Amino acid sequence: MREFVQASLGFPAVVFTFALIAVIGFWVLTLFGGADPDFLDTDGGAEAASGEGGGFFAFFGLGDVPATVVLSLLITFTWFASLAGTVLLNALDIPTPLVVLIGVAVLLVAVVLAWVLTRALIAPLRRVFRPEVPASRNDFVGRVCVIRTGSVTHDFGQAEVAADDGSTAIVQVRVPEEIAHDPEDFRSGRTALIFDYDETGEVFLVAPPP
Repeated sequence: MREFVQASLGFPAVVFTFALIAVIGFWVLTLFGGADPDFLDTDGGAEAASGEGGGFFAFFGLGDVPATVVLSLLITFTWFASLAGTVLLNALDIPTPLVVLIGVAVLLVAVVLAWVLTRALIAPLRRVFRPEVPASRNDFVGRVCVIRTGSVTHDFGQAEVAADDGSTAIVQVRVPEEIAHDPEDFRSGRTALIFDYDETGEVFLVAPPP
């Protein structure tokens, strides 16, 4: 234990030792509800989260994940790598000026290694932190629906349509007068194609399926 503490407080590990303590303290507070894990938000804000724009972390390929997660991983990996370098330096009998010079090199290598590991680790995490895209009524345009009312006319009718996630919704549908040739095409249980959305009347326009 004594050797571990000495190595943690030795150069170059000491540069990130106190940062690691802060990271541990932050996540302990988060665990007990005393801190917000997203208080730094995703680097670059909503634009970075959607793959647009940029930001400091995004520039280095570390975007689309909350900055708190990225910083925590970077600091942790850098500390472990620099600690290993500190242990090796302590085992060598070399002059102090050379220890400092090699320590700086070890620190740089540790940072690069931490960047590589963090980038590899956050790749699958991007799916977890990807923002949900709000559902749009226009998402139903082009889908086939099932008529649920007795019939559908130019001023009345409802139909059931399925979303991408498998859920269904009952929507208001109308048949434009110019294509309502056969009323039997829009009876209950028949399918119809949603080809447009009328924002004025807040209804979907349907036609016979192709």
